[in-house]
Amino acid sequence: MAAHAETPVNETPVSAQHDRDLAMSMRYVARQPILDLHGKVHGYELLFRDGSRAALPGDGDLATHTMIDNTVLFGLGRLTGNLPVFLNCTEEALTGRLVDVLPAGMTVLQIPEILDPSPELIGACRHLKACGFRLALDNFTGKPGIEPLVEIADYIKVDFAASDEQNRRELLRRLNGATIALVAENVEAQEQYQQARDEGFTLMQGYYFCRPSLMKNHKVPANRLQHVEILRMLQDETMDLHKLAEMVKRDPSLTYRLLRLVNSPMSAMRQEVQSVQAALIAVGEETFRRLATLAITSEMNEGQPMELLRMAFVRGRFCELASVFCDLHRTEQYLLGLLSLLPAMLRVSMYNLTPLLPLRNEIRRALEGEILPERTLLCWLEAHERADWATCDIVTGKQCLDADDLLMCYEEAVQWAQAALHLV
Repeated sequence: MAAHAETPVNETPVSAQHDRDLAMSMRYVARQPILDLHGKVHGYELLFRDGSRAALPGDGDLATHTMIDNTVLFGLGRLTGNLPVFLNCTEEALTGRLVDVLPAGMTVLQIPEILDPSPELIGACRHLKACGFRLALDNFTGKPGIEPLVEIADYIKVDFAASDEQNRRELLRRLNGATIALVAENVEAQEQYQQARDEGFTLMQGYYFCRPSLMKNHKVPANRLQHVEILRMLQDETMDLHKLAEMVKRDPSLTYRLLRLVNSPMSAMRQEVQSVQAALIAVGEETFRRLATLAITSEMNEGQPMELLRMAFVRGRFCELASVFCDLHRTEQYLLGLLSLLPAMLRVSMYNLTPLLPLRNEIRRALEGEILPERTLLCWLEAHERADWATCDIVTGKQCLDADDLLMCYEEAVQWAQAALHLV
């Protein structure tokens, strides 16, 4: 006890701080989608934070254990909807058989090209491949000696932002004839997506689908304007039930989506309903507003990658759940998150959309990107999606938020969005 008494109250023992860093690192995990050429999610790369500073310098072993512990703690299926998981590995994780605790059938082990392709590493990778794991060569540049790993790899990942067309053409020429899936990483714009597709890449990683080429002078289609009008009515303090029901019924697809949601476990209904008016009365106004908004957003995303809708659902639900920690309005935050991806869905600038949206001026400005208190949670989540831990820390620090609270909301939002996608 005396030893503890001698420790100054304003200092933290090194071992205690290390434990705290490790505890924080156990909670930070982001996921980045990998899509095929049809816009379907092929799998997710999971990115883990190593300590409260985003990295614990010089401690690769700790980073490895953190990655393994996080994966076991969270469960791969819960984070990715049982799709393949891409995980970065250190040499220790591969040669020391640390990855054996992971489910081989759904795990893709990423081998950074900076690792020395030693006989030990090549042997370990061959053994892991025989055990059912898939292998990906990450940040591939085709350095000398990498050929034995190329022969057993399932994926080759090329950083699209860090390479030029000539480099990639030469890499793909050397891989000609190999049965390997080519993944273009860091594809952040539609133009890059088209270029990668033309070059022969079949999988894309990056948020290009969130930043489509906007159509010049493009007006919101008439049926989408009706959806916006329904959204406007849903936000009125006193809804005109009869008028609302008539508007929804004019859109058979929207009616179907809405009734399916109302009849689902998400609304906690004990009986089925067969009309819009009955649905509103049965579930109550607050639940009806949320489910109707969900159905409308699904309609607006028609023809776009499903991952875009998944992200919108996660954003909406996260902002709603976390609003309690910021003293923000739940319904407004739900809409802010949900509608933040409308430009990508409709291919219209947010500045053209916000005048049509039934929201307070502050929420419109937040959607346009202005840094306001109303945008706090969305800012945090956008940074989290990019695994930009430094910005996450800035947001939580300025607003005196607890990162653990936000991360629990994020995990719950991911599960909620997954359930919603099964219904819409």
